Amino acid sequence: MTVHGAYGTPSTLTQLLADVPLFSTLDDREQAELGARLRRRRYRKGEMVFLRGDPGRDLYLVESGSVKIGLTTADGKELTLALLGPGEFFGELALLDGDPRSSDAVVMEPSQFLLLERSDFLQFLDQHPRVAHRVMEVLSRRLRDNNQLVQDAAFFDIAARLARVILRLADSVGQPDGDGVVIGRRLTQNELAGMVGTTRESVNKWLMEYERQGMIERRNGLIRVLKPEALQRRIY
Repeated sequence: MTVHGAYGTPSTLTQLLADVPLFSTLDDREQAELGARLRRRRYRKGEMVFLRGDPGRDLYLVESGSVKIGLTTADGKELTLALLGPGEFFGELALLDGDPRSSDAVVMEPSQFLLLERSDFLQFLDQHPRVAHRVMEVLSRRLRDNNQLVQDAAFFDIAARLARVILRLADSVGQPDGDGVVIGRRLTQNELAGMVGTTRESVNKWLMEYERQGMIERRNGLIRVLKPEALQRRIY
């Protein structure tokens, strides 16, 4: 099924796939071949894409909007594993091994995703072995990131974990702004708390402290990192 709409033309679809780490090494012909297998789906804010334990049938490419990947405990506590925006992807793990989903995915704002079915994806991998190598590289990187979350929770206090989250966001979605870097994504304190693995109150306490020390500045719902080296020292 050919995709129509914002990325419906070959040039714009190629642009999207070129921005996705899994497929950035494909040539135009290969990207066009892959694009013909995609289908679009729109989601409302707050809608669940899938829950932990659901069958893993699709790989999702974020065309617009954003999605939160996380885990929820039986008593309602949340741990945010990733916040993903345009050009990023999710759902690849269950897609490869055929096992149920290992996390939840919830839409953070009105979004459009491009979906690739497991059978189509595996067939494409068979036809393009170098993509399989790229998949292993990307999965290894994500595994390292998840291991880092586990280590942080085990060995670092809340202040250190928050500092690491701020620096990671500044690196991934930061935009230069004068003598600082603005995290280009508005995050509520609840969302930050989910990424740190603590309460909103604790996040607010340490955001205020980091702002008092001149490490960050909060303005219009955005965080501006002023002293990344000081934040880095707070981690260790």
